Amino acid sequence: MSYSAASQVVARQLEFFENQKVLVAGELSDSFPAELANTAESVTVFTTNYGYFRSMAKQPKVNACFGAAFTEQADIDMILLYWPKAKAEADYLLSMLLAKYGPQTEVCIVGENRSGVRSAEKMFSAYGTLTKYDSARRCSFYWGRCEHAAPAFDINDWYRSYPLQVAGTELTIRSLPGVFSHGEFDKGSELLLETLPSLSGKVLDFGCGAGVVGAVMKANNPSIDLELCDISALAIESAKETFRVNQLEANFTATDVYAALSGPYDYLISNPPFHAGLKTFYAATEDFIAQAPNYLTGNGQLIIVANSFLRYPPLIEESLGNCEITAKNNKFNIYTAKK
Repeated sequence: MSYSAASQVVARQLEFFENQKVLVAGELSDSFPAELANTAESVTVFTTNYGYFRSMAKQPKVNACFGAAFTEQADIDMILLYWPKAKAEADYLLSMLLAKYGPQTEVCIVGENRSGVRSAEKMFSAYGTLTKYDSARRCSFYWGRCEHAAPAFDINDWYRSYPLQVAGTELTIRSLPGVFSHGEFDKGSELLLETLPSLSGKVLDFGCGAGVVGAVMKANNPSIDLELCDISALAIESAKETFRVNQLEANFTATDVYAALSGPYDYLISNPPFHAGLKTFYAATEDFIAQAPNYLTGNGQLIIVANSFLRYPPLIEESLGNCEITAKNNKFNIYTAKK
């Protein structure tokens, strides 16, 4: 079994987990929690990633939980946090979990050095002392114990708001830590929204992030039947909040590509992700494009924005038989294809 560098470092420190009731959370993509279950008394995985939840739910020795907040009444005495890409997300997860489990809970933190895991000691200082016990494979491993009660956790305290004016529409965007468009609006989405045609019928915003693209589409095309989807529970909650504050309505689905979707859609629209954690990752977008014909109506359209260096046109042509660049700037292209 091939494990990530971070999991390989955790595997060097298994004595920390002997007979412990462990809650694993954070930026994790491999099946190491199933291996950890052979050492720990119990292993619960909390993930905000729907795809990872689906894989962990198949592991008989692991209790897998998915959501934006950990609400399970699990018996836990140790937290193993895989440090996420966004420091604010690490703060969010620690604050949430330590508010729930509090003093005497042991905490192990592991992560790649380039992810900023070295700031873990300072971040944890409000709860107790964190000590580095291992450094290998460009990763660091820390252990500590929560000594001070954490403040009560309220997810509403973690939303960041910013105003947005684009495509003739003014909105307020709300987002949680770790979500694409958290506190800022990217130029790719701006180009997409400024050049979209008038929409009708059933529309999917794939990889919705904080709901920016979907909210503008709904505001400018009130009659559409809109669904927003994302692999991240934090994104889904952010998009729901964006729609709530702007008094807009849509359906929201956590999914891994098309796994939880039914369709068919008149429009598949996306500013698709190509990063997973710290890694460049194209597989989800490639699957999204390849399976598009199965989820489009007879006259349906695929419209995506992407960095111009990404080789999506051949994939789109292979899937739908055509691909047109309908808009561009110095960094992004808009690709449109009809079924």
